[in-house]
Amino acid sequence: MARDDSKPRIGIPYRTRKEELTGDFGKLEKYIESVRRAGAESVILSLGLSRAHLEKIARTLDGLLLPGSPADVNPAHFKAARHAKCVDPDSDRERTDFALLEHCLAEQKPIVAICYGLQSLNVFCSGTLIQDIPSELGRMIEHDWDDGPEAPERRHGVRIEPNSRLAQIAAAHEALVNSSHHQSICDPGRNLRVVSRASDGVIEAIEWSNHANWVMGVQWHPERMDETDPIARGLFSDLIAVAGLRKMPARA
Repeated sequence: MARDDSKPRIGIPYRTRKEELTGDFGKLEKYIESVRRAGAESVILSLGLSRAHLEKIARTLDGLLLPGSPADVNPAHFKAARHAKCVDPDSDRERTDFALLEHCLAEQKPIVAICYGLQSLNVFCSGTLIQDIPSELGRMIEHDWDDGPEAPERRHGVRIEPNSRLAQIAAAHEALVNSSHHQSICDPGRNLRVVSRASDGVIEAIEWSNHANWVMGVQWHPERMDETDPIARGLFSDLIAVAGLRKMPARA
């Protein structure tokens, strides 16, 4: 397929090295389709690239989307002992995420980080994680819903800070979102501001604390929500709009 140089290029790493090697791309396709519908080109990034190769590709990107993953971020990155409920990390995904984040934050390229991607972003920025919400915080809300592929996704409410970019995207100060995570942000990383919480206090979204970078992280899965949902559609369209503005000088 010929490359369309008129469209912003959004990098998306594979969810896990195992899925990449076995060709299990079903969940990754939802991110690719969300980026396509918003008007951009997805650039799928292998988790087996060398640092030099990854940096070379990163320079061609206009934005970054960090997807979810069944892995957990290695708690050694935030100097914590591993919780009994913590699942195995994916060192290739961590290495790839951190390299892409280093480049995109330095070059002020827009970023959307989803679920595991949000947690990866927070740890990269020296934040910490709650390693298991039920055992550490209790079950006021069932955040890790997994009733099987045929069951409808349940949702819970979140509050959104009024003076946030997320509130502008949602055009509201609250929303209903889906949920399938057992970890969440504990201490926000440097330059990250909490802009949404669930009623039990679990952090549901962050964004960059100033206007130096366009960075948005959400704990829910907008790629699995109805494409007409304003907060789901808006996250992707805003990412692509900002990436497109970055690309404009290159077209001149």
